[in-house]
Amino acid sequence: MKIKAVIFDMDGVITSSTFEHFEAWKVLAKKLKFSIKDEVEEHTKGLSRMDSLEVILTHCNLNGKYSKEEKIKIATDKNAIYQSMISQFTPNNLLPGVLTLLKELKSLNIKIALASASKNGPFLIERLEISEYFDYIVNPACLKAGKPSPEIFLKAAAELGISTKFCVGIEDAIAGVSSIKSAGMIAVGIGDENILTQADIVYKDCSEIDLTKVDNLL
Repeated sequence: MKIKAVIFDMDGVITSSTFEHFEAWKVLAKKLKFSIKDEVEEHTKGLSRMDSLEVILTHCNLNGKYSKEEKIKIATDKNAIYQSMISQFTPNNLLPGVLTLLKELKSLNIKIALASASKNGPFLIERLEISEYFDYIVNPACLKAGKPSPEIFLKAAAELGISTKFCVGIEDAIAGVSSIKSAGMIAVGIGDENILTQADIVYKDCSEIDLTKVDNLL
């Protein structure tokens, strides 16, 4: 097999905390006396906390209302709400096929990394009880740019010591797929092929992933 490393996004790929993420933003917005339309959620997928906040403020016509310090406070408060929600996560919150795929990758001696924009990645990996499968977890705090910049995937490949041409990235968001492609990797999309048009191949979830088929794309 030509694949030497598989680099996962977290939300929407390994587990789904999309509801918790957006619900936390809505709870916070209510406290700040504004509301967020449900359709804004799609535009925040795959983005960092601060980038998500900027998207929300733009859609709510609130640009310029908050100072940089206030935005940091808002993002911090949102994260506290979110963390209280995900603290209840267990292995039952793994999405279909994830554990089977991780075990298959390990059996093939393929390196595994996490490239999530969320700083809660390590906490979730622990709660889901899959830490043993990961060779490296990118710390998004050390990056200069968030997705769709390729930096997070390039960092994962570099730390694993694997050339990007032998790496596969798995993402459910448009920004994430763009990040993988910009890094020069094969992009496996999880979700709707009509939305993830940049992906090399799209599956409904990890249970459908055919590694031999993906390997043939390299």
